[in-house]
Amino acid sequence: MCIFAWMKYAIIAAGDGSRLAQEGVTDAKPLVKVNGERLIDRLIRIFVANQATDILVICNEHMTDVARHLVEVEEQGLNGHHVPLQFLIKSTPSSMHSLYELRKYLLDEPFILTTVDTIFDEQAFSLYVSTFRERLHKGVDALMGVTDYIDDEKPLYVSTDPQLHVTGYYDNAQSDTQYVSAGIYGLASSTLSILDDCIAKGQHRMRNFQRALVAGGLHVEAYPLSKVFDIDHASDIKKAEEYLKKRL
Repeated sequence: MCIFAWMKYAIIAAGDGSRLAQEGVTDAKPLVKVNGERLIDRLIRIFVANQATDILVICNEHMTDVARHLVEVEEQGLNGHHVPLQFLIKSTPSSMHSLYELRKYLLDEPFILTTVDTIFDEQAFSLYVSTFRERLHKGVDALMGVTDYIDDEKPLYVSTDPQLHVTGYYDNAQSDTQYVSAGIYGLASSTLSILDDCIAKGQHRMRNFQRALVAGGLHVEAYPLSKVFDIDHASDIKKAEEYLKKRL
């Protein structure tokens, strides 16, 4: 078995989902259902199917219902399958800080990180996981999921060279930014020292971490995915349901 045949996964589920709440969605974001499946459960199911050795989750201290649900999954499994789950309950000021809180679980092996509300095609994701394993053997430090579908209110534009090496991240579109970040990050443990530096400098937001990876000279590649989007508004739930039904 290859050293990277299995994989660690991490889920940032620490946001408060304030926009959804303002629009009448009563469930905490990780527990919002899309086609009858909770967002957190969908990710866990997909990660288990992609040979997860560990699934690390962080949720905030106000999400007591999410914590209770994670306890149930930890003790009872999901859909009849054992889940190698560990979770941390802590409120953080940003997604980058949430990753930093999870870093102690991620020091020794590569891992794939996403936020709890990321919607993507399962088959495309499995190919991404396989490619990440392969690229790790070629010395890649990060394989970043990107998409040409722009749905985010504040997208992070990604510039690449012809070989899909990432050359920069921008808040606004540039002449060479065909893609935007899809919020799916394949990271080797070598990236965590850059994360430490970002935190020490008082930086915030995942996009600053991504910029620091490129500025630090790490080998960062882009991986184009099909349509990827987040559940930020109540209308996104219906959009996700329609999209996923078409993928069946």
